[in-house]
Amino acid sequence: MAEVIVVGGGICGLGLAILLARDGHEVTVLERDADPLPESAASAWDAWTRKGVAQFHQPHNLMPGLRLLLEAELPDVQDALRRAGAARFDLLNPLPPFFADQSPRPVDDQLWTYTARRPAGEWVFATVAGAEPRVTVRRGVQAVGLVAGPPVVRGTPHVIGVRTAAGEQLRADLVVDAMGRRSRSPDWLVALGARPPYEEQEDCGFAYYTRYFRGTQPERVGPLFTILGTIAILTLPGDNGTWSVTIMTAAGDQPLKRLRHPDTWMKVVRACPLQAHWLDGEPITDIEAMSGVLDRYRRFVVDDAPVATGFVAVADAWASTNPTAGRGVTVGFMHAAGLRDVLRERGDDPLAVAREFDAVTEARVTPWYRSQIAADRARFAQIEALRAGREPAPPTDPLARRIFALIAAIPSDPDLFRAFMEYVATVTPIHEVLERPGVRAAIEAVGDAAPMEMPGPDRAQLLELLA
Repeated sequence: MAEVIVVGGGICGLGLAILLARDGHEVTVLERDADPLPESAASAWDAWTRKGVAQFHQPHNLMPGLRLLLEAELPDVQDALRRAGAARFDLLNPLPPFFADQSPRPVDDQLWTYTARRPAGEWVFATVAGAEPRVTVRRGVQAVGLVAGPPVVRGTPHVIGVRTAAGEQLRADLVVDAMGRRSRSPDWLVALGARPPYEEQEDCGFAYYTRYFRGTQPERVGPLFTILGTIAILTLPGDNGTWSVTIMTAAGDQPLKRLRHPDTWMKVVRACPLQAHWLDGEPITDIEAMSGVLDRYRRFVVDDAPVATGFVAVADAWASTNPTAGRGVTVGFMHAAGLRDVLRERGDDPLAVAREFDAVTEARVTPWYRSQIAADRARFAQIEALRAGREPAPPTDPLARRIFALIAAIPSDPDLFRAFMEYVATVTPIHEVLERPGVRAAIEAVGDAAPMEMPGPDRAQLLELLA
């Protein structure tokens, strides 16, 4: 079995470490932040400093797709989440009231989860990883570069370890980049003489204004994510009697920067009938603002040749998008499980590992990235049109056009709603949903019809609230 170094001790890095250790590998996790684990999941919110994770106090959701993966792969982690106070969250409870048929379906059992705030979720993964015999977690150790050894493919660097800020050289059969959105591993690879990986990168264009509350969990009476003209509202249950409310806007929308002020933010949410009751709790933060989030996709096999062997990147270090969809942890863990599968089959062949992990990534994981990018760009175009006083045009991207058509068709059929929820829940990729005969027929029937409008302020009313 292999010696593996995982650089990055977030949820996906820790989850990968547990998966690999239980397959017999010896795994060392290097985490640059030195703070030890707090005493409990509930105290992690206040007691844990994670400067290396910019979005540590931003909304996170553990999607039903993650619950299904954990039940299959790491059931003890799932049980630990529940014991740590994670909230049970059912995407179908309640079903929208306009459906006359409220009867259950077999798929319903896939569309619920236990979810928690990021600090509590990471605390659970860290606690389980810390008790795993073949996992060593070293906190306060910053990796600053890679170590190369004799190449296994002529002209291609082969990674055999990492260099730390303290001057250590740590050896491994495989180095895994799990450093998240801020990863600089492409620079490290180039420093070894590797070709740069293929990369797409741009600012996603959105800004997020979030406030957390504690109390009696609000009843959900509207969608998880509600589009209201030039804003959208996300309401998420958390752990231990907490929840969050996020307003998402275009980052360049200057009047909406006033949402940084708690009074103004509260005024806007109160004007949204389906979300106003989510304010009926004790605020435990001011407004947590975030912008400048990059959409980024990297591919470490270029022209069918890996840029290096002995090295792979997972989760947000590979690709990341607008976090409002809440799929990051779920897709990242899916990616980690794919790496575990590749190592089972080809772990003794570094070239095969690089190539086959790239193939698995493109087949299983990249579609989630592509669909989110298509939807985000179409949504941003809608916002820009409304800000300019124009009627938004249908999306120009074919995939986004079909996604929006499915959303418009939802009120006609509770099974279409469930099909879309499979995608939202990170259970079924959208391209598979869209190819179902009933879904294709529904999309063709609605054409470019606009989705159902939700109650809330229009652009003029919003600007009045912000004045």
